Amino acid sequence: ETMSFLIATAHAEPAAATASATGSPIATLLWFVIPFAFMYFFLIRPQNKRAKEHRQMIDSIAAGNEVVFANGLMGRISRIEGDYAVIELGKGMEVKVLRASITAILPPNTLAQL
Repeated sequence: ETMSFLIATAHAEPAAATASATGSPIATLLWFVIPFAFMYFFLIRPQNKRAKEHRQMIDSIAAGNEVVFANGLMGRISRIEGDYAVIELGKGMEVKVLRASITAILPPNTLAQL
């Protein structure tokens, strides 16, 4: 009894009060749906959109396009060989890269202006 002032006394509540305290199933479901909706609209959907745009850009490249690679190098596409592109970095200097590593197609004659 000497320590009872530190511990609150627990009282049993009626069953009706306990049922109403849990809330409706719809409110509980919203606690799970809202975070997933947030993740979809602000994380997953924009990432899928960027990936789709990149795929379309990769599919549209052709010989003669001036491009930028993921590592920052720039060059002109000599030819396409399946999943690879042969890029001319300078006169007589060619490298073969994965088409997926191309990050941007430059406007025509950009390399000549640099």
